[in-house]
Amino acid sequence: MICLTTTERTLTSALKQVERNKAYIDMVELRLDLLDEDELASAQIFPRLCALPTIATFRRVSDGGKSQLSDKIRMTKLREIVLQGDFSYVDIEEDVKKSDLKIKREDDLPRYDFENELKLKGIKIIRSFHDMEKLPSNLFSLASKIAKKGDIPKIAVTPNTIVDVVTLFRMNEELKDIKEKIIIGMGDYGVCTRILYKKVGSMLTFASEDEIAPGQLSAKTLKLLYRADQVNARTNVYGIIGNPVLHTSSPLIHNPGFDAIHYNAIYVPFLVDKVRAFFKLAELIRIHGFSVTVPHKRDVLPYLGKITREVKQIGACNTVTRIQGMWKGTNTDYYGFLSPIETAISKGEIKSALIIGAGGAARAVAWALRNHHVKVTIANRTLSKAKLLASETMSNYIELEKIKTLQDSVDLVVQTTVVGMSPNDNEDILEDFEFVKPCFVYDLVYKPKYTKLLKRAQESGCTVINGSTMLLEQGKLQFESFTGYHFPHWVEVEL
Repeated sequence: MICLTTTERTLTSALKQVERNKAYIDMVELRLDLLDEDELASAQIFPRLCALPTIATFRRVSDGGKSQLSDKIRMTKLREIVLQGDFSYVDIEEDVKKSDLKIKREDDLPRYDFENELKLKGIKIIRSFHDMEKLPSNLFSLASKIAKKGDIPKIAVTPNTIVDVVTLFRMNEELKDIKEKIIIGMGDYGVCTRILYKKVGSMLTFASEDEIAPGQLSAKTLKLLYRADQVNARTNVYGIIGNPVLHTSSPLIHNPGFDAIHYNAIYVPFLVDKVRAFFKLAELIRIHGFSVTVPHKRDVLPYLGKITREVKQIGACNTVTRIQGMWKGTNTDYYGFLSPIETAISKGEIKSALIIGAGGAARAVAWALRNHHVKVTIANRTLSKAKLLASETMSNYIELEKIKTLQDSVDLVVQTTVVGMSPNDNEDILEDFEFVKPCFVYDLVYKPKYTKLLKRAQESGCTVINGSTMLLEQGKLQFESFTGYHFPHWVEVEL
C-alpha cells in the first residue's frame, strides 16, 4: 500500500491534498499534530470524507512531529477523535506508558482503557518507534516485542551507511513471521527502502507532497515512476550507485522502458559509501544489474569477474550486470559520449579537443576521442591529475589557467566536471575562455539542461551539446545490457 501523509493545517486543505493524490494512493495518514488547534474538534469526520482507510497519528516533537503536549493529554485528545470517527488504524509510540492509555473520566467511574476500546471497535494499533539519528542495535527484538502484544510494529530509523541499509533489508527474512509490519529507513540512505518497501517486508510506504519526513517521496513518483506497489517476488531489481546519487535522472530512463516492454523490473537509486557493502546488499536482495556513477566507477573493478575492452582501457566501469554467477563490467559512457559527435568526427569537423577535468568521465571521453584519432589536451585544477591522465591516454595537458591559449584553435570543448550543476547554476569553469571561433561545446552536466557555459557558447555561435544527450544514449545502452532488448523507441524520455 502507498499511504499519503497529510501535511496541511486544515481539514479542508488535507482533503484537497488527498483528492489530488487519490489516483496514486491506497490509504491516508491524518497528521493531527499538524492541524490547527480548532480543527481537531472536527477531525473525526475525515475518514468518511476521504473514503480511504485512514491512520490517525498525533506525533510528538521527539519523533519528528509537532505536538508538544504531554503523552497523557495527547492520548486523551487522540481518543476523543478516533473513537468518534471511522479510522482504520491509530499510531501510538511504543514507549507511551500504559498509565497514559488509562484515561481518567470526570466522574468516579473506572478509567477508559483506550487500547481495549480500540480493539473492541476493530481499530488496529500501530506501535511506532522512531530514531531520527541512527539505527539502534535492538531493532529485531523491538519489532518482535511489539508484535507479541498483538500490535503492528512500525520501525522508522535513520541509516547512515549502506551497511545500515543491509540491516533494514535483512528484517524481511528475520521478521518473516510478523505478517503486518512497517519498516522505514529515513534520510538519503533510506530512500531505497521507501521504494523497495516490499523487499524490506513492510506492509506500506509513506508518501507526502512536502517531504514531512526525511527522504519521503511523492505518491505520484512512487506509483507512476517506480510502480513500487507492483513489486513482487519475481520483480528484477536494478539500480544506480553513487555518492551523491539522489539527483539522478536515470530512473526516468529505465523504469518507463521496463514498463513499455512489460518487463517486471524496477530501477532504484542507492546512496553508497562503501562499494563492498553494496555488493553484499546486491546478493541479499538479488540485484540483477546497476549503473555506477561518481565516485565508484573505479572502486567496483575488484569485484568484477569479467570486464569489456573499454573498461580495461579506460580503467572505469559505469555498468554492472549479473551473468552466469559473476558480475560483468561495461562502460556505456564511452559510446554514449560519442553518439552526438560521431558524424562530425567522421567528416573531419572535429580534429582537436580540450577536455576540462580528469576524473572517471574525463577518462572515458579522452579514450573515446583518442581512439577516433582526435588530438586531445586535458586541463584540470590539479595539474598532476591532468598530467597522469594525459600520459595514460597519449594526450597533452595544460594548466587550467592557461587554456586561453587554445581558444582560437580547438574544434571541441568538453566540460566533464560538476561545475555548473544545480543548484550552482551560475558557475562557469571556463568563464575566462572566449569562443573566438565557432566550435562544438559539450557539457556533461544535465541539470540544468543548459548551463551558463553552454548559453555563453551558443551566444558565440558554437554548436552546443548538453549532458542529457549523453545520459540518454548511455542509458539506452545500459538498458540493453540489463534486459537484452533495445530501448523502446516509442518511449519519450524527459530529462
